[in-house]
Amino acid sequence: MRTVSRTLRAGVATAVAAAAAVVGAAAASAGDSPAGFHYGTDSWPVSIIGPAPYRNPVIGGNYGGYIGMAGNWARWAGCRTGNFLAWSPTNSAQANTDYSTYHIGIGTGVYWYMGGPGVDPHGNGSAGEAYNWGARQAAQTLAYMKSLHVTYPVVWADIELPGIRPAPDNGWNNWYTSPCSGVVRVRHVLASVDRAELNGYAAYITSHSGYKVGVYSAPQVWRSIFGTGAASLIPNTYEWTYWPETPNLKQYPAGWCLHGTSTCAQFFGGQTSTSKYALMWQWSGGGGVRNAYGDFDQIDVARMR
Repeated sequence: MRTVSRTLRAGVATAVAAAAAVVGAAAASAGDSPAGFHYGTDSWPVSIIGPAPYRNPVIGGNYGGYIGMAGNWARWAGCRTGNFLAWSPTNSAQANTDYSTYHIGIGTGVYWYMGGPGVDPHGNGSAGEAYNWGARQAAQTLAYMKSLHVTYPVVWADIELPGIRPAPDNGWNNWYTSPCSGVVRVRHVLASVDRAELNGYAAYITSHSGYKVGVYSAPQVWRSIFGTGAASLIPNTYEWTYWPETPNLKQYPAGWCLHGTSTCAQFFGGQTSTSKYALMWQWSGGGGVRNAYGDFDQIDVARMR
């Protein structure tokens, strides 16, 4: 997912649309493997091949799901920068059609682009306030989800270091003078305080809805925010990783490894791909590793059945 400007996506939109039909005809027919795995997309629009049941461009296989941004802390805070909303109504509808009509994949899932304790307008350095800040973001997540047709039972907390304004670290590693100022007040946020926020988010979602909670992140980012101690461990939390990635769509994964390579998905917080909580891998298009189409994901559908 990682942050990608609308301008960048728009710059390739025409070429993508023109190429989709041509490439789609030559795409592999087998799709993901082994049984229970599907390919899907997330965030910005991807030109999916129709008619239904829909198929993925380039990599082939049935369209197994779409995960979009339900909300963004900077947008909610009214910031002039970083306030994008990476959502595709078309991809969501296509994924839901495959799911509801053809019993393929997961349909639509959502994530919330989280702001850390450092961009909390009431942040005071305490774990208690960080917990409450996580809960307030969870409440907004559920509120925004009411207008979306969400079929996937896991809500994703997007925890990353985007490198863009107003807070390049999204407030996980630094305290800012105000949410939208971009001015660092104090450097370093305790890992325990960061973790308190995640705990508050998860507790609110699970106590106010029937959804489960997962985290979208990557090993190196996770360590930068939560360290390697007790605050970093999430043994019973669903995970969606974006590491490693490739721009080469011909290396589409089978299982948790890229085709023809020894490169495999790496999870975080003490988990590996063998964990029952390892659910998704954004293997191309996000995390700064681009291709001409968009974000592609591998989804272990069987583990949520």
